[in-house]
Amino acid sequence: MSRYNAPFEIHVHGQVPLRADVNYEQIQEALKPLWKYAGARSLAAAAASAYEEEPGIRFETTEHLLDMCWTVPGDEDFKQALDEMCMSLNELSERGAAIEVSFYDAEFDEDDEEAPEDEESRDDFIMLFVGPDPAAIMQVQRDLLVQDVIHTMERHFDASELSGVVAEIDKLFTQRFDALTNSLDLGKPSRGPGSGGGSHGGGSGRRPRHLH
Repeated sequence: MSRYNAPFEIHVHGQVPLRADVNYEQIQEALKPLWKYAGARSLAAAAASAYEEEPGIRFETTEHLLDMCWTVPGDEDFKQALDEMCMSLNELSERGAAIEVSFYDAEFDEDDEEAPEDEESRDDFIMLFVGPDPAAIMQVQRDLLVQDVIHTMERHFDASELSGVVAEIDKLFTQRFDALTNSLDLGKPSRGPGSGGGSHGGGSGRRPRHLH
């Protein structure tokens, strides 16, 4: 499909540990929503990023790792492709993993002197989580939250003073997991709360690209 006038440049970034028995054909099928969205007929045809300095989509066979640093032009409907991809990657993953997706407003130019002063970009940022089961997904969510909280609070407190904060975070995730195991949701595909993506970050500044 032609996306020359797509309103966003969409950057997908993350590393997903895969089971040792997973092969390239399975990965290609799991990522089919992405490469079909890009208008390609195979994963290999779409694996290169829109930016040469980004490695694109790679399957690291030695480490059994799916490595993504890939940009594609698109629209809000790309989120449906991401949801489908996550459902498939859950079945192939060895451990929980986070995938960052950034939507850059392709029409916004912060250096445009003629643009209205109150004009804001439509940039967006979501975090997706995949994993073999809800516990693995929640572990990744917990680890990221602890990192964010510790990073913020260390500006005011010594790290040794924050063990109680970490314990409270662990308590919250334990309660969430217990509630999940006692619900019928455990019998559905393994997408823990928030695994489909949620808006993180924000602020008025534009997020920098991941360049390698």
